[in-house]
Amino acid sequence: MQRKSKQNILIVDDSEMNRAMLVDMLEEDFSITEAENGLQAMKIVRHSGVMPDLMLLDIVMPEMDGFEVLGAMNECGAINDIPVIMISAENDSSFIERAYEMGVTDYISRPFNVAVVRRRVMNTLALHAKHKKLVRIITEQVYEKEKDNNMMINILSHIVEFRNGESGMHVLNISVITSLLLQSLIEKTDKYKLTSKDISIITMASALHDIGKISIPGKILNKPGRFTPEEFEIMKTHTTAGAKMLDEIPLYKDEPLVKIARGICRWHHERYDGRGYPDGLKGEEIPISAQIVSLADVYDALTSERCYKKAFSHEKAYQMIFNGECGQFSPLLLECLTDTHEAIIKELQSHSTEQIKEKELQNLVNELIQNDEMYDFATPLTYMQREHEKTRFFTATADELQFDYDARTGIAVISEWGAELLGSEKTVLNLSGKDGYILDNESVREFKEKLKTATYENPEIQGTVKISTKGKNIQADIISKTMWSETSDSIYTGVIGKLKNLKEISD
Repeated sequence: MQRKSKQNILIVDDSEMNRAMLVDMLEEDFSITEAENGLQAMKIVRHSGVMPDLMLLDIVMPEMDGFEVLGAMNECGAINDIPVIMISAENDSSFIERAYEMGVTDYISRPFNVAVVRRRVMNTLALHAKHKKLVRIITEQVYEKEKDNNMMINILSHIVEFRNGESGMHVLNISVITSLLLQSLIEKTDKYKLTSKDISIITMASALHDIGKISIPGKILNKPGRFTPEEFEIMKTHTTAGAKMLDEIPLYKDEPLVKIARGICRWHHERYDGRGYPDGLKGEEIPISAQIVSLADVYDALTSERCYKKAFSHEKAYQMIFNGECGQFSPLLLECLTDTHEAIIKELQSHSTEQIKEKELQNLVNELIQNDEMYDFATPLTYMQREHEKTRFFTATADELQFDYDARTGIAVISEWGAELLGSEKTVLNLSGKDGYILDNESVREFKEKLKTATYENPEIQGTVKISTKGKNIQADIISKTMWSETSDSIYTGVIGKLKNLKEISD
């Protein structure tokens, strides 16, 4: 049976005698790291690759004192991961109050009792362990809820697309193009005051842009030729029908996602010159979310095969949009399309392998709605749970190690396939070091160096990593994207991504 590794305590004190006393009373039960000033302590925290489980911190030290260390830990977020007990001869209440305000868990005054120090250290570690467990549970619940919400939105939008005789990839493509255009837009202007949260909501809401097509008779929806004027008028009502559906959701109609989705449903066929429908809005009267989704919808419609046409090339679609053959769009958004065109092509092509999975889902949905005259909106809803489980199955069996790392909690959630490969739980508290799996320390260091180069504007990180698990050494390609705070583009909050091309290597 493998012996459990000792927890690590970082002792930060400029007095060698004080450090020696603490080491003598704690080394039997804990692994000890020492630092003789604050600068050394922060170097260990930031660059050692293994985070201490607890810090014992003095106040008065040269180069960087205890309060400066606390300030640095607050700035980089380490105060949330490492509990701090301040040990000092300073007994003034203002010092103690300031220490607690800056995030210390406990304060011990010198001279101290050995038994008291040991008990407070153990109590603090136990309390922090319970806190981490609670955070993990809450994070898992939030993660699952958000994932489920995304799945339900995508399943419903997929049903609409399949009923329309279109590839289910249209939903994914719209989201990809919308996200890339939004990223380009915020780089060009701050006119629309879009935050990262806004971008996330608009991208998610884009999946519902054609939900109103549920109300359109199938004989019109899937007509291979041109619509008659009467049929086109009926077809146009999918915009107002979709908006009405979302208006009639009593519990959630005031939620930001629903409000934005409603606007996208109603106005994604408006045109910048006022010649769109249903309301004939012009220019900036059209919400920017609807403008973006409108452009994404037209681009993907041109480059995708439909029952009434063959797919155009990406180059041809680009030219048709710029020539005004598909209606007028904002000049600024056309600039964004120019800037992101190569990235759009690359992203859409990378998702083409998903069509196998989409075909499986399409077959099931087609079975549900094959008798269109009896089709009822409630019918697909009764099958949503089945589709939800199917989506889970596809994700779980994908030959990739998918992960979602939250830097604020230190928790990584990995796919079921990845967890089985590594012999770990789906929720991982430590990516390296003590747990002895996932990534080796060298991979962690290399990844952290690359992480320093990532920005809100350029969030992607790629490279190779090594994994040691079940007596095997595995090398894999990593493709990841850094995530940023909803309130500040300068605050990094985590990484999402996947490991591909896993292969066993020798030591």
